[in-house]
Amino acid sequence: MTKRKSIYICQKCGYKTPKWAGKCPECGSWGSLVEEIEAKNVRIGWIKPSTTSPLSLEEIGEEKAERILSGISEFDRVLGGGIVKGSVSLLSGEPGIGKSTFLLQLANRFSDCGKVLYVTAEESPEQVALRAKRLEVKSSNIYVLAENNLEEISKQIEKVKPIFVVFDSIQTLFLPYIESAAGSVSQVRESAAFITYLSKSEKITSFIVGHVTKEGTIAGPKVLEHIVDAVFQFEGDKGYNFRVFKSLKNRFGSTGELAVFEMTEKGLREILNPSEFFLSERPIGKPGSVIFAGIEGSRPLLLEVQALVTRAVFSTPQRRAKGIDANRLSIIVAVIEKELGYPLRNFDIFVNVVGGVKISEPAVDLPIAAAIISSYLERPVKENFVLFGEIGLTGEVRRVKLEELREKEAKKNGFEVASNISTISQIPDFLC
Repeated sequence: MTKRKSIYICQKCGYKTPKWAGKCPECGSWGSLVEEIEAKNVRIGWIKPSTTSPLSLEEIGEEKAERILSGISEFDRVLGGGIVKGSVSLLSGEPGIGKSTFLLQLANRFSDCGKVLYVTAEESPEQVALRAKRLEVKSSNIYVLAENNLEEISKQIEKVKPIFVVFDSIQTLFLPYIESAAGSVSQVRESAAFITYLSKSEKITSFIVGHVTKEGTIAGPKVLEHIVDAVFQFEGDKGYNFRVFKSLKNRFGSTGELAVFEMTEKGLREILNPSEFFLSERPIGKPGSVIFAGIEGSRPLLLEVQALVTRAVFSTPQRRAKGIDANRLSIIVAVIEKELGYPLRNFDIFVNVVGGVKISEPAVDLPIAAAIISSYLERPVKENFVLFGEIGLTGEVRRVKLEELREKEAKKNGFEVASNISTISQIPDFLC
């Protein structure tokens, strides 16, 4: 009897080593190396070859992607104009964020065009039916299959012949010829490749649900994101009734696009004007509140940035940030202290982007600085002013991308852009 060979694979980056180690030499993660049985005869290809010899660019004809509209305008816009037939998309998000709810609503939309198969590898069919009843999803074209074995699932797909398949989730599916547990690097990688090959060969549009780690990244190896055609993510604080749908990767459209949905008893409802939605409860005439005109993908979005400056209780002042980079906050505070002479080293500073939205673009620098100065001086920003701009280490305010688009969104919602601020020393001029 031959001895089975085992290797240790990092569950975060996919690094392989014959010996166990406490720290992964590739990505530096601790305790991520897990023993797995080395798989034999694994299908490593997921693209069906069309030719046996290379072709020049002039010989290759242009293939137009056939798209299917879901009827949810914000969702179709993020995808680039609808779902491409035969594409494979990965949808990730925290537990309870609304992934299964949204995909069941999406399945209901596509059931008008043909049969839909909902593969539930985590819940029972009764649980899915209960959710469907709550969402008022009633269609004879939606079929529910409770199965973990992908080879058995493929047999049912051949029988049902659906146009749209939901796999919930990739971490609980497995292939029997791979001798490792479901959710391991080998299983996740090969299961995604199996689904992709099946979808491309049968022209089936597939959506895969993926779990996220405690850091907020997609669980499993990075090759999982490389295999699929598109990667989308649901974001949002469970304390709020809205969800942000983001495009992280899209082979058939632009990345970074954003749509906002509101969580209701009947499921997720699209928000056509997110700026108005986020500013609906904005306090008027309060120090520390500033309106920021941001850009997500190609969409302008108005958000409220709040700051609270209060005298420090301990010798080391606190610097807390929610929705922005905490390191960036420390830099902005240092620039304000040097350029304006405010003794912020004696104050605790808390900054929050209202609504739980995360902002990574540098254009949020100026609103953060204005909110801090407004709270410190206890003078509110002049009413109906919108700020955006990047702050340099010498206190200058630099231009950012798509300024005209930001101004257009501000005017659309009844705001005026403070466009003549060149240094942070001019910020107090825009305070009441």
